[in-house]
Amino acid sequence: MINKTPLLNRLKHKSFAWTLFILLSFTSMICLFIIGIYTYALLLGPPSLSTAQPTIYFSSDGTEIGQEKTIETRDWLELEQIDQQVIDTTIHAEDKRFYEHNGFDFKRMLGATMINLRSLALEEGASTITQQYARNLYLSHEKTWSRKLKEAFHSIRLELFYDKDTLLEGYLNTIYYGHGVYGVEAASQFYFQKSNSDLSLAETALLVGIPNRPSYYSPITHMKQAKQRQEKILTSLLKEGKINQSKHFLASHEHITVYEKHKGQVKNLAPYFQDIVMSELQSILKKDIQTIRTAGYRVYTTLDQKKQKALQTAASESIPKDSELQVGAIVMDPTNGATLGLIGGRNYTKSPFNRATQANRMAGSTFKPFLYYSALTNGYTATTTLMSQPTTFMLENGTSYQPSNYNGYYADKEVTLAQALAVSDNVYAVKTNLFLTPERLVETAKTFGITSNLKPVPSLALGTASVNIKEMVTAYSMLANGGKSLNPYTIEKIETADGEVIYQHEPSKQKQVLDPQATFILTQLMTGMFDSTLNGYMHVTGETIASELTNVYAGKSGSTKSDSWMIGYSPDLTIGVWNGYDDNRTISKTVDKQAAKNIWASVMEKSSDGKIDSFIAPKGIVAAYVDPISGELASAYCTTSRLMYFVEGTEPTTYCSMHRPHD
Repeated sequence: MINKTPLLNRLKHKSFAWTLFILLSFTSMICLFIIGIYTYALLLGPPSLSTAQPTIYFSSDGTEIGQEKTIETRDWLELEQIDQQVIDTTIHAEDKRFYEHNGFDFKRMLGATMINLRSLALEEGASTITQQYARNLYLSHEKTWSRKLKEAFHSIRLELFYDKDTLLEGYLNTIYYGHGVYGVEAASQFYFQKSNSDLSLAETALLVGIPNRPSYYSPITHMKQAKQRQEKILTSLLKEGKINQSKHFLASHEHITVYEKHKGQVKNLAPYFQDIVMSELQSILKKDIQTIRTAGYRVYTTLDQKKQKALQTAASESIPKDSELQVGAIVMDPTNGATLGLIGGRNYTKSPFNRATQANRMAGSTFKPFLYYSALTNGYTATTTLMSQPTTFMLENGTSYQPSNYNGYYADKEVTLAQALAVSDNVYAVKTNLFLTPERLVETAKTFGITSNLKPVPSLALGTASVNIKEMVTAYSMLANGGKSLNPYTIEKIETADGEVIYQHEPSKQKQVLDPQATFILTQLMTGMFDSTLNGYMHVTGETIASELTNVYAGKSGSTKSDSWMIGYSPDLTIGVWNGYDDNRTISKTVDKQAAKNIWASVMEKSSDGKIDSFIAPKGIVAAYVDPISGELASAYCTTSRLMYFVEGTEPTTYCSMHRPHD
């Protein structure tokens, strides 16, 4: 019988040797890796401790309108200037062994892991002050493994090259305390309107507790949670003998006054506009958002403060406070494309979604000018007549389509283009679209710079396509400037923090894209929406605001069940306004339906200062007084007449046959 014991012993010994070899190899690899990390950190040299400078935005007149939020603070204090009570309480709450470890508290990490495993939740954190400072200086706050690894590496570098007091000073001056406030002194002034050296123990504990979860422990919005965090810190100080029972009792029961309104706190003007500026900055500088925010750029924008404030005020006054109706609006200089004002909603804090540029909504009748521009370049004149009556159109695919006019009103006779546009006759529009073809309308809209998806269908003439405010205002601005190309922009100049100009807007070379004669005639026709002489079977669509206007403007309103638009212009200014609900519900209240027109009229009048230039006719245009009903030259017997414009040779030559003297 063979004795297997020696063989088994040899196998066990060999297995043990291999296990030991693997363990030693693994340990050696870890040691080499750690040595390599520290060597690399040493070779890189000391990391910069300079705090970021915020990028600042200026309006067109050079006034600051806002700045990006960064870890920069204007209340930097040296460590000796920070109250010892604040320092001790911060260290106790955030990193008790700060002066003992080398950037990582492994004992605390293990304890936090055990607590989180027992609770099956992330209740306890283990980041040291060094790690938090590294995160503030160099990283975002995203919760990813890659960010954690970078944080660890930056912590090693900080600990290698700087002493603890330097790190603590930097931490206390850059830590985030909520509500856009960084640094202990700025936070003390923000919440208590006093210096950190004047804080009581109760106030100190409340303040120190905030950075753990700034939004959750904000004493302004969540005092209950803030007090719970404060009590946890005070109890911990008591247990470790940092304070006595008497101080704990007094601090726990002290009434604390937290200020919700802050002196000298400047609200950013036009936050939706500033978001557009940031997008343009990214395109110009080819850098990421975080880099731009903290580079200290001085960005001089196109924003006109007067027009922006007029826009915001008009929106606030025209929409009831208890209404959920939303708004998007843009004010543009049609001569160069500069965005002078913009709102993307009623409350940026509640909803930063920009309805002026990001929301695509059905255009309604504001789409008709594109149709009638195409008509004017294909044989139509201001006096071209078509029958206005209920009409069912049989389409090539065998289906039928029956558009309807507002409230079912029809002339039941022929009407002119001038009147059809002024009262927004839908039957006239669809007839014109089918005559010219929907495909031609799509191409015309593209000529105007419309980039949204457009389907060549009969109803496109009535604005069934979804578009955004920016492209519509830009298109109307091309009508305002006589048909020239336009590239909207928001930035005039960019300077570095040192004042070096690194970008200056250069006006783009404008091309004549639209026919100048058709453009001018269409503009004159679009003034008709405010002219009561064009009233007939329906009232002109701008009648409700016509009395508020002191100048001649061209415009077009539009509405669907869930959208209300008003876009109009002078030679110097284009304004587009949209109203609707975010959930696309029907606009049923009259005040909500009227809001877009009211906002537009208010801003246009306040912006013009009572003086605007006139639209200049190009060569080859003639004018004639025409009876708006018959479309013929007005005679002495016509009750109304309107000055209309024509390409020379296409004007009416006969006098009105509808209004003659009685025999």
